[in-house]
Amino acid sequence: MQNESTPSPAGESLVGREYEVEVGPVAHGGHCIARTAEGQVLFVRHTLPGEKVVARVTEGSSDSRFLRADAVTVVEASKDRVEAPCPYAGPGKCGGCDWQHAKPGAQRRLKGEVIAEQLQRLAGLTPEEAGWDGTVMPAEGDKLPAGQVPSWRTRVQYAVDADGRAGLRKHRSHDVQPIDHCMIAAPGVTELGVEKRDWPQMAAVEAISATGSHDRQVILTPREGGRLPLVELDKPVSVLRVDEKDGGVHRVHGRAFVRERADDRTYRVGSGGFWQVHPQAADTLVRAVMQGLLPRKNDTALDLYCGVGLFAGAIGQRIGEKGAVLGIESGKRAVEDARHNLKDLDRVRIEHGKVDQVLPRTGITECDLIVLDPPRAGAGKATVKHLSSLGARRIAYVACDPAALARDIAYFREGGYRVRTLRAFDLFPMTSHVECVAILEPADKGV
Repeated sequence: MQNESTPSPAGESLVGREYEVEVGPVAHGGHCIARTAEGQVLFVRHTLPGEKVVARVTEGSSDSRFLRADAVTVVEASKDRVEAPCPYAGPGKCGGCDWQHAKPGAQRRLKGEVIAEQLQRLAGLTPEEAGWDGTVMPAEGDKLPAGQVPSWRTRVQYAVDADGRAGLRKHRSHDVQPIDHCMIAAPGVTELGVEKRDWPQMAAVEAISATGSHDRQVILTPREGGRLPLVELDKPVSVLRVDEKDGGVHRVHGRAFVRERADDRTYRVGSGGFWQVHPQAADTLVRAVMQGLLPRKNDTALDLYCGVGLFAGAIGQRIGEKGAVLGIESGKRAVEDARHNLKDLDRVRIEHGKVDQVLPRTGITECDLIVLDPPRAGAGKATVKHLSSLGARRIAYVACDPAALARDIAYFREGGYRVRTLRAFDLFPMTSHVECVAILEPADKGV
């Protein structure tokens, strides 16, 4: 290790420099916080709170606000540490997982600490004030002993290296880590055997294994000018390709969609469109949203960022013949799928466009229920302000990013809403990601 007491010249790259540090709390993003002897902040991966490690800098210079680093030697280990089950997990290797080196229960505690920190910092709420007991619940079947890994990822995006080998990206890098097996891939993905064959002239191969059907799909992204290979995998599979000119996804052979199953309905998801990746996620989130909203007969509802219609379908089945649901979705193919999926529900309508543009044009001035499942960036202040003006009895906010959730909760508070309950689910084991469902209601309710 270099001498920590020797100041570095301004702007000097510190990549490769090593520091022995005491590791502090977990931070949002799959790393923990430490400081160099000179006081510079280190975001350290592959470590756990309370450990003493040697951290090697991977990004940053002497005048950076913070440095990124990997723990390359563990001097004093946490009791929550285990040997990473996956041979591709660790410094400089695959970037797909963040917490392979932590016991499953510890992973959920770390995610809970991140949620609590984001709520406090961005929304000014304690867990108690957010109606949350502080726990992150595992999905059904995922509570496994330390050293075992749930095989949950039903969609895996493989990168392809210059030699045509399938692998996964290294952390914050375009470099490819070739692999022969991804431990968190669902059995339906593994059984395709993508890693076993070469993919000449391809840049990426996405493998999809539907939940509730035997549909399997691969989506090929050729390199510039690349020709599609003859796809012969270990199981029957549909093949799609990404057009290098317009980025559109086109069918090569087989179905252009997969059939997913949730809440006793079948949903068509076309051209690699969005669907929850964990096989238990869709049902888990529908239950949480419906238990929070408690739809009544004749309710009117909004489903924003509705995708292929998961929540619109769930609400539509529960509000009777005189209720109504409007879904809004920006993806053209997802709108087509949602309209197909919900064609038996006469009182459900799906509009195409961005929420912040379409919602004001609808002329809707009030509704009973709202569910929103925005992208990782959140809904934003303007949209939340509009939603707060509609007087909904309950609002369900489904969030894959606790920071965006906390920011939007603060905006809802400005609009007169408070969090009634919050639940957190570990639907991305081994990674730093976590899913939350917050139920909001008017702040003056019951006052």
